[in-house]
Amino acid sequence: MINHTPKETLSSVRDILSDTTFENPTYKGIFYFIRSLFLYTLVIFLLWNTQSWYFIPILWFMAGLSISGLFVIGHDCAHGALFKSNRLNYWIGQISMLPSLHAYNQWAYGHNRIHHGHTVKRQADFVWHPATLEEYQSYNLLQKALHKVYWSFLGAGIYYLIEIWLKGMVIYSAPLKEARRDKHIIHSFILIVSGLLIYLGGNTEFGFDIYAGLWLLTKMFFVPFIIWNYFIGFTVYIHHIHKEIPWREKEDWTPFYGQMRGTINYHVNPVYNFFIHNIYIHAPHHVHMKIPFYNLKKALEEIKSVYGGLVRESNSILGDYIRSTAECKLIDSQTGEWMDYKKAQILAKENGLTLVMDGGE
Repeated sequence: MINHTPKETLSSVRDILSDTTFENPTYKGIFYFIRSLFLYTLVIFLLWNTQSWYFIPILWFMAGLSISGLFVIGHDCAHGALFKSNRLNYWIGQISMLPSLHAYNQWAYGHNRIHHGHTVKRQADFVWHPATLEEYQSYNLLQKALHKVYWSFLGAGIYYLIEIWLKGMVIYSAPLKEARRDKHIIHSFILIVSGLLIYLGGNTEFGFDIYAGLWLLTKMFFVPFIIWNYFIGFTVYIHHIHKEIPWREKEDWTPFYGQMRGTINYHVNPVYNFFIHNIYIHAPHHVHMKIPFYNLKKALEEIKSVYGGLVRESNSILGDYIRSTAECKLIDSQTGEWMDYKKAQILAKENGLTLVMDGGE
C-alpha cells in the first residue's frame, strides 16, 4: 500500500492495471465459450429426455444458470474483451446471447454507452434506476404497485423481464442498423425454436396434440428464460443497489465515483462462480471494459494495491440482497441516500408532505 493519497480519477486507476490484465488469447475465449455452450446443451438435452416432475425444477434452475454463463460470454464479447477479433466477438457474442433472447448490438448500445458511461448517475443510468420520494408520490396506483413488486425480495426477475428485456430489447430500437439486424435475428430465433418445439412436442402416436407441444415449449424454452431473468435481475441489482451506494446527481457525479464507488465486489462460492465467470468481481470491469472476465480477480488485486481503502468487497451476497431489498426502496432527492418506505413516510411528514404509499388514500 502506498503512503500518499491516490488521485480519485478514473485514468489514475486505469494506469495501475498491468498489460497482462488485458491479455485475451483466442484459445481461452474459445475454451470458455465451448464449455458454457456444452453445459447449456447438456441441460437442454436432459430437459428433453426428462419427464419426472421432481427432476424438472432442478433442470430449470440449471438451465437458467447455464444461460447466465453464456450471457457473460456474450457480455465480454460486446465489450471487445474476449477476443482481439471484432468478427469473432460478434459471432460468438451473438450465439451466446441467443438463449437469453438478447439482440447483441441492441443490448450493447444501452449497456456499453449508457450504463457504463453513467453508472449510478441520476437521470442517466437506466439500470435499476431509483425513484425519489417526490417521484414516488407522483406515481399512479399501478406505478406504485409495480414499484413495490420490483423492489421486493422476489421482484428482481420481474423487473428485468419488463423494464430491461421487454422495454429495452423488444419495444425500444437503438438508432443503429446493426441493432435492427440483430433484433430480426432474435425474432427469427424465437419463431423458429417455438415452432419447432411445438411441432416436435405435439406429434404423438395418437396424432397432433397442441397441448403437448405447448408443454414442451414451456418446459424447454419459456421457463428457463424466466429463471434466467431472475439470475440476471439479481446480479444486476446486487452490483449497484446497496445502502453504501448513494446515487448522485449529474453535478455531483464523477467517472471515478461511478466506476469505483458505484459497485461492490462479491466473492461467491466457487461452484457458482464456475458458471457465471467472475461477474461479481465488478469494479475492475467498470474501471475498464476491456478486461476479460478471467483476469478480473487479478485486476482487482492490482487496484487494491493502491486504492484498497476505496474498494468495496463482501462475501455475503445473499445477505446483502435481503438487506438491500428491505432497506433500499426510495432515495433522498438531496443526498441520494437510500431509505425504506417507512423512513420515506417520516421524511415526507417532516417536510410537510403526505406520502400516499398505495395510491388508495
